[in-house]
Amino acid sequence: MNTRLLLVGCGKMGSAMLEGWLAQGLVASNVYIVEQTEAAEKLQTSYGINGITDVKDVPKDFSPQVVLFAVKPQVLPDVIDAYKPLARAETVFLSVAAGKTIEFFASHLGENARIVRAMPNTPAAVSRGMTVMCPTENVSIAQCNMCETLLKTVGLVSWVEDESLMDAVTALSGSGPAYIFHLVEAMAQAGQTAGLPAEQAMLLARQTVVGAGFLLDSSEETAETLRQNVTSPGGTTAAALNVLMDQKS
Repeated sequence: MNTRLLLVGCGKMGSAMLEGWLAQGLVASNVYIVEQTEAAEKLQTSYGINGITDVKDVPKDFSPQVVLFAVKPQVLPDVIDAYKPLARAETVFLSVAAGKTIEFFASHLGENARIVRAMPNTPAAVSRGMTVMCPTENVSIAQCNMCETLLKTVGLVSWVEDESLMDAVTALSGSGPAYIFHLVEAMAQAGQTAGLPAEQAMLLARQTVVGAGFLLDSSEETAETLRQNVTSPGGTTAAALNVLMDQKS
């Protein structure tokens, strides 16, 4: 992987991506990371990449193919204008900052900037994420492929052409992990209410969700079929599902 990359911010998400890229052969000398002084020095020592504290420190002979914004959304308005000079045809701006629209980036980087908005989710931190991306019309196929290769290191990637769908993406896969975590909490609490010790109830709830997810991932069956396979007519699972489905309706 010879992509010339400028990574802006290297927190949990940025670090997960960086480790994935390096593991897949990204040339460390092709990466510059903009971070605070102490973090930049640590990254340089740990990974052998170029840690800098300001975009102005990027060498003039280094022309990034991808500028990836991985800073917190609330920080972005304070730093993004400094990257406008990098807006040229050979450079694509890729953002994983939640809630920041293409219009936001275009207003700061210029209307001709090539922009890809991405919405990952937190399992990306363990390379099990789901990322959905939306490009501007001027992003080339080659640039889309570069962005996809980078984000595939932390999970699966899908694309939408209509940015308005990113709201649905955020609600489904972006926020989805929180729904699953709440399900685990609710299952564990129900187990406690039924008399199980708290630690055991949580163990059962966690492993049930982890195991079911792994089964779904490794099976060719649909979620509906897998549900039906574990549901005996007139049994306890069917009774519990009837309660859930009645509440849904």
